[in-house]
Amino acid sequence: MDGPVVTAARQALEADDVDLVLPFVPEDGEAEVRAVFDRVQPVLRLGDAAREVAEQLFFETVVRVHRAGEGAPYTGLTPAGQDVGPVIPLAERAIETGSPDAVAGYLTGLLQDELEQRLEKVNALAALKDQSVSEAREYVEAMLGFELYSHHLLEALQAAAHGDAGNGHSHG
Repeated sequence: MDGPVVTAARQALEADDVDLVLPFVPEDGEAEVRAVFDRVQPVLRLGDAAREVAEQLFFETVVRVHRAGEGAPYTGLTPAGQDVGPVIPLAERAIETGSPDAVAGYLTGLLQDELEQRLEKVNALAALKDQSVSEAREYVEAMLGFELYSHHLLEALQAAAHGDAGNGHSHG
């Protein structure tokens, strides 16, 4: 449990300041988070076992309310040390440095490779499409798959940022 939401929740408990975690939850979830925060405060001082249960309840509540604000289901707390892949550390570095260059470079390279591989398949199948209906179907599936993949990428690029539903383009 070392993601930014749980980290903020832990800091809120340690500082006895619920406001430290509230930016991570939607406004309509604030009352629930405040209520659980107030309920766990006295329990935190009742010993290690009680503290562990109180922290778990608060962390789960904050993450569940956060996920609901994203329109996503709550699937539990993620154990600490999970591999977040290559992009999150690059994005974190971009935030620290103020430059998106490392993220853009990585994603551009990955995108180029993916598009080349998918287009190579389309081109290889295009050479065979006139041999049979079965070959034509394979070509059409790959061709439409390439077009749809490209379209979904564009939608993802134009989508609103996390928690920024007022900006970006609609998803259709």
